Amino acid sequence: MLESLINPKRVEKGPWKMFFIGLLYASLSLLLVHWFFSGDVVLSKFSGMLVVTFCVMFSLPFMYFIIKTEEKQDEEVEGFRDVWRVHKDAIYAFMWLFLGFIVAFSVLGIVLQNPDLSNAQLQTYCSINSPGNIEDCVSQNIFGNTILPTGAATKGLRLLSILENNIYVMIFTLIFSLIFGAGAIFILAWNASVISAAVGIFTRYKVTEIPLGIARYMIHGFPEIAAYFITALAGGMFGIGVIRHGFKDKKFFRVLENVILLLFAAIVVLIIAAVIEVYLTPLLFR
Repeated sequence: MLESLINPKRVEKGPWKMFFIGLLYASLSLLLVHWFFSGDVVLSKFSGMLVVTFCVMFSLPFMYFIIKTEEKQDEEVEGFRDVWRVHKDAIYAFMWLFLGFIVAFSVLGIVLQNPDLSNAQLQTYCSINSPGNIEDCVSQNIFGNTILPTGAATKGLRLLSILENNIYVMIFTLIFSLIFGAGAIFILAWNASVISAAVGIFTRYKVTEIPLGIARYMIHGFPEIAAYFITALAGGMFGIGVIRHGFKDKKFFRVLENVILLLFAAIVVLIIAAVIEVYLTPLLFR
């Protein structure tokens, strides 16, 4: 019923409206899991994944509509400037949706005071920042004695490590979007929830500090996530292009050229995001 009440066509000419869609869907996901699964002995252990699953289910109609619309437009353009001109509104829409996810996950995650809602995300955060001591990291950062981990790796090694991880996520985003055009929304919703867990740790779970926490991670997070959205868009367009035209049609080769351009742009943006994360963000937030 919800997908019928909120028609994807209504936000086609206003990408910023997707922010409120993201707020709504992420909030509903958290509330549903909090209300209906917190008391379940088994399912409460998987609350973090259930939150992401509900968010994906809500978002699929929008994701599919945008990708299908973009593929139709892609048949008529060529060259990087034209590709960007045609697809920039879709990229902006995805970014606004993602920001809505992060704000809702961050605020409600703190307000509800239910550590199960981000249990998987917290473990992921600790596996990245304290890989040798995950259990202690998790216990120290659950709505209490938050201790921000510090790394001893050089900036060069950290840059390579971040790039490796980001390219890995990019490949999975591409695979998911190729298998099911809108399927990449799972990886994107998951990343939004992990960033929100990091925001909670950085702010020591204080609602008033959330804007600072979001700024801390979005300086490099926005270009990084933009690259994933570009990848998801490229993979979805490729899949729909194959279905609509096959491999021998001239229109398919035009779509393929544009997909390659988008993937190249995504890699460049990922490199820029990694450089910002390693060299700029630590200077602004210590």
